[in-house]
Amino acid sequence: MTRAFVFPGQGSQAVGMGRELAEAFPAAREVFEEVDEALKQKLSKLMFEGPENELTLTANAQPALMAVSVAVARVLQSGAKLDFGKHGKFVAGHSLGEYSALAAARTFGLADTARLLRLRGEAMQKAVPVGTGAMAALLGLDLEAAQAVAAEAAKDPETGQDEVCQAANDNAPGQVVVSGAKAAVERALTIAKTKGAKRAILLPVSAPFHCALMKPAADAMAEALGQTTMAPPVIPVVANVTASAVSDPQTIRDLLVQQVTAMVRWRESCLYMKAQGVTTLVELGAGKVLTGLAKRIDGDLSGIAVNGPADIEAFAKTL
Repeated sequence: MTRAFVFPGQGSQAVGMGRELAEAFPAAREVFEEVDEALKQKLSKLMFEGPENELTLTANAQPALMAVSVAVARVLQSGAKLDFGKHGKFVAGHSLGEYSALAAARTFGLADTARLLRLRGEAMQKAVPVGTGAMAALLGLDLEAAQAVAAEAAKDPETGQDEVCQAANDNAPGQVVVSGAKAAVERALTIAKTKGAKRAILLPVSAPFHCALMKPAADAMAEALGQTTMAPPVIPVVANVTASAVSDPQTIRDLLVQQVTAMVRWRESCLYMKAQGVTTLVELGAGKVLTGLAKRIDGDLSGIAVNGPADIEAFAKTL
C-alpha cells in the first residue's frame, strides 16, 4: 500500500468536530489550545458546541478545519509513530486543506497556519460584497464542458459586457464547481442544463472562491505569506494550482497566492498521485468528502477517512 495523506476543505465542518479527539488524546487538546491562543479566541468551544452559523463563517471554518486535521495527525504521530516521510509519498489538501497539509508537513508552524487561515477567511469574505458573488455545482459535465458553460455565461447578453465566471473546483469526473459574479453564475445554471448537465445547483457559500474576484484576497495573502517563516516540507506537497509535487518553500508560497484565484485541480491532483504509485488516500480531519471523491476519480484509488478515536485506532494498526 502506497499512501498519500489528504486534508479536507471548507464544507466539511460540523458542530462537535474535534470534541471526541480532545476528550481522548492530550496531543489533540494541545493542538486546540495552541490554535485558541494564536487566534485569541475560544475556537475550540465553537467547534465543539456551535452555534453552527458562527462555525460556518469562513474566518472560523478555515482555521477550525485545519485544527482538527492537525490534531488527528499529531495524535497519530505521538501514539502510533506516524512518520509522513516513511508512511506516505505525498500530502495534499483541498483549498484551505493545502494549509493543513503544509502544517502537518512542518512547512508552517501551527500558530502561523491558524493566523494565515483566519486572515485568508477574512480576506476572501471582504473581497466581494455579500450577495454579489456565487458558486454553483455543475453535475454531469466534464471540466472542458463546464469551462465552456462558464465562458458563455460570463457574457451579459443585455449589455455585452464580460463578467467573471470560471471553473473553480474540478473535484471529480462530472463534478465541477463554477464561481463568479452572481448574475453570470445564475446564467451558467441555465446554460449547463442545455449542455447536458444532470443537475446544476447554487451552493450555500458566502463568497465566490477561486475566481478572479478574489484578487484582493490574493494580494492580502501575498503580504502575509511574505512575512511568515517557511521550511521545506518533510514530504512533498501536491499543489492545487499545478496538480504536481512541490517542496521548495518559495514555490509553495507563490502557489498559495495563486491558489486564491485559481481553480482547485483536485481530480488531476489525485490522478497525479496515482500515476506516482499511490494506491490509498488517507483523509485526516473532519468528514469524508475526499474519501468519497477518491473512487469517483479513479476506481483503483481507495480512500480511508480518519477523524475520530476509533478511526485512529484502526488506522494505527496499518502502519
